[in-house]
Amino acid sequence: MDPVIVVDTADIQPQPSESVPALLPAPPTLTGSESYHVFISYSSTDDRWTHSIITQLESHRLQVCYHERDFIPGRTVLENMSECIQESQKVLLVLSQEFVRSRWCLLEANMSLFRDCLERKPIIPVLLDPDVQIPLHLCHLTYLNASDPDFMNKLLKVLCTPNQQLQGSTVVPFQPPSIYNGKALQPLVAVNEEELNKWDSGHFNDMVVPDQLRLIIEDQEKYRQAIKIVNRVADSQLMMRPVWIRALLSLILILPFITVIAISVYMFVSILTSAKSFSDVPVGLQVIGLLCFYLAGNSVIIYLGLWKRDKKKNSLREMQKASGEANIILSEEKVLIGCMSNSKMSLVYVFLDGCKQEFAETFSEDGNAKDMFKKALRHFSSGYACCLAKRHFPFSPLSTGGHLEGGVCFCQYVSQQLSAEQWE
Repeated sequence: MDPVIVVDTADIQPQPSESVPALLPAPPTLTGSESYHVFISYSSTDDRWTHSIITQLESHRLQVCYHERDFIPGRTVLENMSECIQESQKVLLVLSQEFVRSRWCLLEANMSLFRDCLERKPIIPVLLDPDVQIPLHLCHLTYLNASDPDFMNKLLKVLCTPNQQLQGSTVVPFQPPSIYNGKALQPLVAVNEEELNKWDSGHFNDMVVPDQLRLIIEDQEKYRQAIKIVNRVADSQLMMRPVWIRALLSLILILPFITVIAISVYMFVSILTSAKSFSDVPVGLQVIGLLCFYLAGNSVIIYLGLWKRDKKKNSLREMQKASGEANIILSEEKVLIGCMSNSKMSLVYVFLDGCKQEFAETFSEDGNAKDMFKKALRHFSSGYACCLAKRHFPFSPLSTGGHLEGGVCFCQYVSQQLSAEQWE
């Protein structure tokens, strides 16, 4: 297998911008089927910034290919993209939020194109937005930062260096998927996000597997089964949507307070009918009656407010339980989901083989290692996935002994949670 070419910007010595034309070598010679020095893929929302870069590159005699000018009308985007990559020496990706959301998914959709690009072409990721989530399959590449004062110098230096020289100095072997261990993917967003109340649970698309997961999950039916488990929480709430059911439930819940009000009203009516006027009612009874009305009315309001708050917490709690149950299925495909809110689920790519072996050794004498591992997934995997996605844990990462390089592995997370008596 051909190696992956990693552009290491650490080896590029930045030069003052005014000296660039004199110090840069001539652009590499285009040979064979090559027509361009670089193919630039970017989102149309970033065209203003990208076009300014294209102008500067072309002023240095570099042949640039980009979709607005060089794609052939009448052909699919993937066909155009594939041909342009094949005809270019290098590939530059302008990474922004919109690019990752739309165009990157399109590139990933054709795995053969993506692999060929990884294996044969130097990829130069340019981070345009500092908050962008770098795509899973680019996490191991060194990227250029658009906010770097020496960005243009570094970019020109890379583009003017022949591929064979880059291969000779910065090549690394093709990496196994473990290089993505612990990386966050794009979160899942509920299809009914806009119409959700705070106490409702989101409903997620369980028919279409996201493009980013098609490259990872071998048995895509497992993904559908897992999301259906999460959707059961929202489906159970749909039964409570009819107005008459909610009214009946509310009536049952506040029945004790209605009883208090009814008794108070009965007492006052009885007293008033036996008295010639309200002033004939003893002052003590007046105060007690008014106090009963006041307390009963406020109790109803407080009770409904607490019920609403508890319903919100209960929805999130049920979604967390459901995502933990779903992770028993997804963990076999090296994927975990976590409940971030009632409308968003975190999604991470993580190996649990080492942690699973740890459970097997710990509970080998009891003979229930598999059950204990499933129990841990059910109770803790949702929170673990969210912590991985946010890159933040409620405790200091342990320096040694984990199964996730540079991070907290699942069995470490479970151990810390249990030490804090948080077996949920």
